[in-house]
Amino acid sequence: QVQLVESGGGLVQPGGSLRLSCAASGIIFEIHTMDWSRQAPGKQRQLVATITNYGTTDYAASVKGRFTISRDNAKNTVYLQMNSRKPKNTAVYYCDARRGASSYWGPGTRITVSS
Repeated sequence: QVQLVESGGGLVQPGGSLRLSCAASGIIFEIHTMDWSRQAPGKQRQLVATITNYGTTDYAASVKGRFTISRDNAKNTVYLQMNSRKPKNTAVYYCDARRGASSYWGPGTRITVSS
């Protein structure tokens, strides 16, 4: 059974930093591309960051320079370090694992940016 579980969400002040984690099980983690996406209230889900199985990263323009995606294959975990958060970054953050036509999603973790 494939399972992805995000953690690290919560309340953060504007300008603050937060690191999300996503632990995967039931898949061969190191061969999957991993993504972080977010969905703000009333908006469509947006791809935020990607890291391939080779370690190549890509970011949405809105977060480039502020967010960093990384992975630890020994721990079957992908991370998203978020710096300089803005109130509009309030959203539910999801991780997913994909390879070919297969993809698996976690239930998401909510982040609220507020002073």
